[in-house]
Amino acid sequence: MTATTALLLTAPAAVPLAVSAAYALTAFVRQEVPRARLVEQPRPAEKAVAVGVAAGPSNTGTAADAGEPAVEAPPPRRHTADWAPLVSPAVILGCAALLAVQRVDGGFVSACSGLLRADALTVWMLLVVGAVAFIACGSAPAHLAEERAAGSATAWTVWRYHVLIQAFLGSMCLAVVTANLGVLWVAIEATTVVTAFLVGHRRTRTSVEAAWKYVVICSAGIALAFLGTVLLYYAARQAGVAEAWALDWPTLVAHADRLDPAVTRLGISLVVLGYGAKAGLVPLHAWLPDAHSQAPAPVSALMSGVLLSVAFAAILRYRVIADAALGPDFTRVLLAGIALLTLALAAGLLLAQRDYKRMLAYSSMEHMSLIALAAAIGSPLALAAGLLHIAGHGLAKATAFCASGHILHLRRTSKIGRVRGLLAQAPWLGALFGLAVVALLGFPPFSLFASELGIARAGFAAGAGLGWVMTAALLLVLIAFAALAIRTARMLLGPGEPTVESPSAVWPLALGLVACAALGVTAGPLGDLLTQAAAVLERP
Repeated sequence: MTATTALLLTAPAAVPLAVSAAYALTAFVRQEVPRARLVEQPRPAEKAVAVGVAAGPSNTGTAADAGEPAVEAPPPRRHTADWAPLVSPAVILGCAALLAVQRVDGGFVSACSGLLRADALTVWMLLVVGAVAFIACGSAPAHLAEERAAGSATAWTVWRYHVLIQAFLGSMCLAVVTANLGVLWVAIEATTVVTAFLVGHRRTRTSVEAAWKYVVICSAGIALAFLGTVLLYYAARQAGVAEAWALDWPTLVAHADRLDPAVTRLGISLVVLGYGAKAGLVPLHAWLPDAHSQAPAPVSALMSGVLLSVAFAAILRYRVIADAALGPDFTRVLLAGIALLTLALAAGLLLAQRDYKRMLAYSSMEHMSLIALAAAIGSPLALAAGLLHIAGHGLAKATAFCASGHILHLRRTSKIGRVRGLLAQAPWLGALFGLAVVALLGFPPFSLFASELGIARAGFAAGAGLGWVMTAALLLVLIAFAALAIRTARMLLGPGEPTVESPSAVWPLALGLVACAALGVTAGPLGDLLTQAAAVLERP
């Protein structure tokens, strides 16, 4: 049983890293090394398309936008190696399912002398990471084929993309399964390093600028989180916790009442600000719209769908320690304040948004603020609704971002005003993108309807001034709702010439929406797991 547990806890991080190493080794064996220039230089028209796709908000339009006849592009060719990354999400989902079976009565399993640990929250986050990664990795072959056809990808850039994506998945899974807060910090820092190269994947001026902004802001946030972790370690040592266990999460929870309040308060504040930067919360949020708009669509899906949630799951772990050491009022005020500021900023920027990828990025800020608000409320209903919101948002946002990548290839622009008639031109793509936005707006039967309703009910029932906070949040959500709905309707409606759609580009999007709707209709066997995951986060 111990060996099986160790395998189930190490595989979610080890398998993606092994696949990453296999891709890197294969690239060197095949001598796919980087060159000073592209192996296949695109023709002038194709080069303009490639730059337009990468530039995002700074596009100046193309021949299609000006009314000129579009040149028929050759059909994209897919490579068998592009499908190999689906192994990692399948392993993550399989390990999560088996770990859920191994846990008995809401308990936990551990391995590697307690360094790795799986409770209900760990299993829930692994399921979210695996499901969103399956959508993103399933969409990657069609996306990479489109980039090859446009001349904006070479063999080396494709291999590098696969290596970094798998390392990204391994880092996130390590952050989820570790019980040591120091290892947690290292894993989240690793996601920053890896995704910086993915954001600048196309090497255009705009994407490199976005990558640098991402590195600078998130590094500042990670530095704050490091200082907070050091302060908690100091408080634990002063409380008599052994050096080897001073950063162990269960040990800190058990000895939280002995931690120095002043040191703990400062440490928790720094941790919330630091990991809040990775979760897209104010004040260190400015990287998010640029990075999400410039990264390849499957990368944006992973960053928005699970990276933000993994970072916030770290905040949730620290919140348990803070509530046991300081009482519930400190984290309630801190998280509620950050949630309202983030929500107000996202709603205001959505009103002025003219780029659909940046629109989806600001929508991520809106949803992360709702999750932060659920954590501030802290009741069992609020925590369960917040975790359900994490899953629903991940599925819907991954679908929306992957669809936006295909729209970018189809229309050669990310400007909302230049995209019309998607439903007429690409009925399946337009319908799936529209349904993904409908899910993000919180309509039934999608799970975000149930989670937002649960957060609202918990907020009004909590008292302690949270009713007014919930009222303000709902007004801001209504503003964001109107902005998102109006801009999406403009993109979908209107005349257009039908085009041939690839089934390989459509099925991952449909699968994501089906899963989101199924989770909204009934949690099924996941209901008990969700309840137990919320119980892990309840105040001691």
